[in-house]
Amino acid sequence: MKRPSGFTPQRPAETGGGAGRLPDDTPAERPDPIPLFGRAAPKQTSDDGGGVPPLVSAQVSPREARKQRKRVEKAEVRRFTASARRLRRNWLVGTGSVVVLALVAVVAAYTPLLSVREIQVEGAFRVNSDAVVQDLSSQLGTPFPLVDDTAIKAALVTYPLIESYSVQARPPSTLVVRLVERTPVGALATPDGFTVVDAAGVVIEESTSRPPNYPLIAVDGGSEAPGFLSAAAVLRSLPEDLFATVDEVTATTQDDVTFSLRDGDASIVWGSADESKLKAFTLTKLMAAQPGFDVYDVSSPSVAVVR
Repeated sequence: MKRPSGFTPQRPAETGGGAGRLPDDTPAERPDPIPLFGRAAPKQTSDDGGGVPPLVSAQVSPREARKQRKRVEKAEVRRFTASARRLRRNWLVGTGSVVVLALVAVVAAYTPLLSVREIQVEGAFRVNSDAVVQDLSSQLGTPFPLVDDTAIKAALVTYPLIESYSVQARPPSTLVVRLVERTPVGALATPDGFTVVDAAGVVIEESTSRPPNYPLIAVDGGSEAPGFLSAAAVLRSLPEDLFATVDEVTATTQDDVTFSLRDGDASIVWGSADESKLKAFTLTKLMAAQPGFDVYDVSSPSVAVVR
């Protein structure tokens, strides 16, 4: 039988001799898929050691890609803003601590927890401290920040012996009032006897006889005399050991203060109250070196004169 013309049968390739056919037991290698979004997943070797990579889809959806991009952006933002966030956190912690401490201080100060429940008077020798406490009793129960300084001053100015004072809060409940009393410098003769006065002429005490421990200020006109302030200033500037030996002081101006001593008839020309320590030192040395003179002039301590 004749075959139809125009048909040429194909001869199969010989086994093992050609390159166009794979062995029957070798699977065909599939090409790697082309990723549409993102990067392709790396090839992985199968666990059975056959070297055949598993079939992995490398396609990433747009939604997942956006999520990955946002995660990366957030991580970068956190990395670059770490120092700023740390600084802001420290600032908030510091500010919060200050505010809390301020609130605690205000609450503690303006509540009965820190209020005046006791008044203590210090430095009172001639002043009656019990009377001072009684006059300041209006401050009892008052929180320390609300203590009325004007009321305290109004109560203490009624005591002429108080030269100055200071007030200190001693938590939790004590108000301390420190007094500085006036320092007596001498006695003035009056029609009724004698008055002990300080350097400003304020009367500290009165007596019918001359006080034994204070020098007599012999000036015409009493504390209103022109020479009183000069004599009182000199007496106040004298060292204690020399002050105890002064018997009587006279003065008409600030530069001609003269006084006599209890244990002798010598007269001391002192001058003004300037350089009192140097004058006292010069007088001590001069009287020890040249005793028996009637006048010791130390108004100029560098050129002291005896007569």
